[in-house]
Amino acid sequence: MRTALTFSALALTALLSGCDLLGIESADAVAARKEAEGKAVGSACRHAMRAIEDCYVMNPKAQKSAVFTGWREMDEYMRENKIEGVAPTIPRKIPGQPAPAASAPEGGEAEAPAEAKPAAKGH
Repeated sequence: MRTALTFSALALTALLSGCDLLGIESADAVAARKEAEGKAVGSACRHAMRAIEDCYVMNPKAQKSAVFTGWREMDEYMRENKIEGVAPTIPRKIPGQPAPAASAPEGGEAEAPAEAKPAAKGH
C-alpha cells in the first residue's frame, strides 16, 4: 500500500511538472512575459518620442512599472548613443478623445486617395 501511494505521488508530481508541455503557462512565465511586453512598449514609446504619460494612456493593459522601466532604459540608451527619436507617422487614437478630422482642401470636398483614383490609360 505504501509503495502504491509513493508511486502515485511521484506520478502526480511528474504530470504537474509537464504542464508547460501542454501549453499551460505558469504564473511566473505569465509575469515574465507581461514584464517583457511592458518594457518593449515603454522603449518603443520613448523611441517614438512619446511622453511616458501618453504611453500609459495608449497602453492601459500594460504594467506601468514595466513600461516606465523600458522607457527609462531606452532614454538612457538613446542619450548615451546620441540617437534621435523617430516621429510616429500614423496617428493613434487615444481612448476618450475624438478622432482627428480629415482636413479638406480649400475647394470644399476632399480628394480621393491616390489608390482610389482611376489610372489614366495611355495609348
